[in-house]
Amino acid sequence: MKIQGFVCNPFQENAYLVYDEANGEALLIDPGFYNEDEFLKADCFVKENGLTVRRVLNTHLHLDHCMGNGWVLRKWNLEAEASENDLFLIQHADHQAQMFSLALEETLPLPKSFLKEGDLILVGNIQLKVIEVPGHSRGGLAFYEERENILFVGDTLFRGSYGRTDLPGGDTEQLFDSIRQKLLVLPDDTLVLCGHGPATTIGDEKLQFGLQS
Repeated sequence: MKIQGFVCNPFQENAYLVYDEANGEALLIDPGFYNEDEFLKADCFVKENGLTVRRVLNTHLHLDHCMGNGWVLRKWNLEAEASENDLFLIQHADHQAQMFSLALEETLPLPKSFLKEGDLILVGNIQLKVIEVPGHSRGGLAFYEERENILFVGDTLFRGSYGRTDLPGGDTEQLFDSIRQKLLVLPDDTLVLCGHGPATTIGDEKLQFGLQS
């Protein structure tokens, strides 16, 4: 399994293209592309490496993680998948844009396929297990590749920090429960790929929650 990151939009959001080098099958996590130029960087990488993107996943539906959903629908004919519990965020995307002083040039497409706890996402030889981690948003999801020991967490957990809870659907107690009960129980050497900023490990992040590594 190979991973190519793309830093997107004014919030420096991390989009991840995950692909199987052996057969060219790929999936995209959190397309935060703000404009066509940002999308084309990913599109060029896909073409240059002979990849076929099969699925597009959103860890949550805050605007900075899904504003590229329209590009992938138009250019790749793919619809993003997310938690149904975050659907209200997309339905009020204009309000989100106003909060962040962003100009939306188009209406964002609504996800039509929804993911839930325990779902297994299969693309080529990639197997991502869906973990529900509400708190940063109502429908927060993490995606775990157990064999590779890699975890995509969106904005639930960061290196030395954790997601904000002052946006619509946020809940601090719920976020901490999600982190402690769903994420920090994974192996210490699990590589954690965050929605913003650098990667970390589960072992390192146990320290900020007062847990022994």
